Amino acid sequence: MMPVRPLGRALVFPPLEQAEDGLLAVGGDLSPERLLVAYRSGIFPWYDESLPILWHSPDPRCVLPIDRLHVSRSLRRVLARGTHDVRYDTAFERVIRACQKTPRPGQDGTWITEEMVRSYVMLHRMGYAHSIEAWLDGELVGGLYGVSLGRGFFGESMFAWKPNASKVALVRLAERLGRWGFPFIDAQVPTPHTLAMGAEQWPRSRFIEVLRRELRHPTRRGSWAVDEPALEP
Repeated sequence: MMPVRPLGRALVFPPLEQAEDGLLAVGGDLSPERLLVAYRSGIFPWYDESLPILWHSPDPRCVLPIDRLHVSRSLRRVLARGTHDVRYDTAFERVIRACQKTPRPGQDGTWITEEMVRSYVMLHRMGYAHSIEAWLDGELVGGLYGVSLGRGFFGESMFAWKPNASKVALVRLAERLGRWGFPFIDAQVPTPHTLAMGAEQWPRSRFIEVLRRELRHPTRRGSWAVDEPALEP
């Protein structure tokens, strides 16, 4: 068993092959600069308040290919009714805090610490983190948030306070990303929810190969409240 490497101040991570059951490194910080290096490298933070920061790169990786998104017949009916108003980047902190507070089956507490909230809000203000929100009668009822670099979207968490709300947000996000040429949404680790909607488990090597290719494209940095955010060189 290879010991998990502690991180110092340098914005570098160990080779992904050194990950032990997905766990690659421990420590460091959640500065926007480190987070961006991590996402570009196929790494993400996942821990709780009782632990130091833990950095993961699982093998296999759960990925939702945009062109294989499965929309059930019942969800298609919900979408056709158009009862949800889906918005982007109008309530980022509300979305991440809703994800933080929503109970998860088999999970005691939350992995979205206050430190993570602050860091992702900073990423949002920098134009890299985005919220996709489902509103019903003027009330926020579901959504998700994640980070976008190049033509990759790294999903972090989602919540639903009304039936189908997070699914509607996910479908509308996939439609938009598809128009922009994004091939996948990174789901990180599998859940029944994402698997039911078409998520696949890719070998990490395949995920990294596709990720590197898509990172060559410009990032749509800034608010996604507009239909066509500016492309960052």
